Order: sequence, then structure tokens, then C-alpha cells
Amino acid sequence: MRIDVVTIFPEAVKPFLSAALLGKAQERGLVNVRVHDLRDHTTDPHRKVDDEPYGGGPGMVMTPEPFFRAVEAIGAGHVVLLSLHGRAFTQDVAREYADRDHLVLLCGRYEGVDERVAEVLADEEVSIGDYVLAGGEAAALVVVDAVVRLVPGVVGTPESITQGSFPQYTRPANFRGHEVPDVLLSGDHGAIERWRRGLLR
Repeated sequence: MRIDVVTIFPEAVKPFLSAALLGKAQERGLVNVRVHDLRDHTTDPHRKVDDEPYGGGPGMVMTPEPFFRAVEAIGAGHVVLLSLHGRAFTQDVAREYADRDHLVLLCGRYEGVDERVAEVLADEEVSIGDYVLAGGEAAALVVVDAVVRLVPGVVGTPESITQGSFPQYTRPANFRGHEVPDVLLSGDHGAIERWRRGLLR
């Protein structure tokens, strides 16, 4: 699987992508994650990628040309613009993306991105939550992290993919007066499974 991240802050994105599970997945050749500096795709001599919005208003808006040029240089892929206005990013969407061969994630900044990027260039817009971020980088990292762990072979134990869907405990059995539920110490695997599904409390 290949994932391309387009951003004006590649230095903020690269360390996360090279660490822990994501780094190991790339070392093993299971995924190929590339980071592209949007400023490399502008024709402006000062590497400018924003301009004043038509109709007035506060702040600056990212221009369409660098995004179009970046995607054209990257090549065919499912292009996703990280946006507050997009469909909600859920585990089902992560599974959908994990089945794809190539994702291109576009990170906006400032007061947003020229609407033609969303309407013409992107295949869809995706939001990680109903709140405003300074830019799309954090959202892109959430998407990459959630998707890559679903790629076959990335997570050693398939059951670990669903880890976190139920409470977890480890030693000691009693920590400062707070005890592990008795069912988890019982050795009754059927009861433990029912407890994890919320059928037994």
C-alpha cells in the first residue's frame, strides 16, 4: 500500500510516520508512506501557496495550483482532502481505505483551501471530528495510523486490531486498593469473553 501526504509542514509529519508501528511497517515493505512539501509544487518565486480570498474576509486561503500540481506529480490515487466539512472518519472508513492500493492525503492550512480543490481534485473530503484544527496534518496522521494497522501483516496478532474495544488490566491484581475484576482471574475463558462483550458484569 502507498500513502502520500501533501503538506507545507513535512518536518512536522515525518517523525511520527517513521516511529513505532508505522516505521516498522515501512521497513518491512508493507506500506510506503511519502511526504511531499506543497511548496515544491508552486510556481511562485517566493514559494507562496496562499492568497487573499475573493469577496474579502479574514486570513488567507490556500491556492489551488500547488495542490493540482502535487497530485499530478504523485500520480493516480484516491485523493482525500482533510476537512471539517467531510464525511466522518470512522473505523469502517479506515477499513475501506486499507483495501485501497494508494491514498493521497491533502493537508490544508490558514483559513482553508480553494473550493476547487474539494470540488475538482479531491475524490472526497474527510473529517476526524467536529472541531477546528490549525491544519490538516494532525488529521492526516490519525488517518494514516488507523489505516496502516489494518494492512495485513502490519499488526503481528490479528486480535490486536480490535484491542481497546474493551477494558484491559494487567499486574498487579490490586493496585492501591483498586482490584482487577474477579472474572479476569477466574481462568473461565467463556466468562471472560462474555465480560468483554459487556454481557457479564
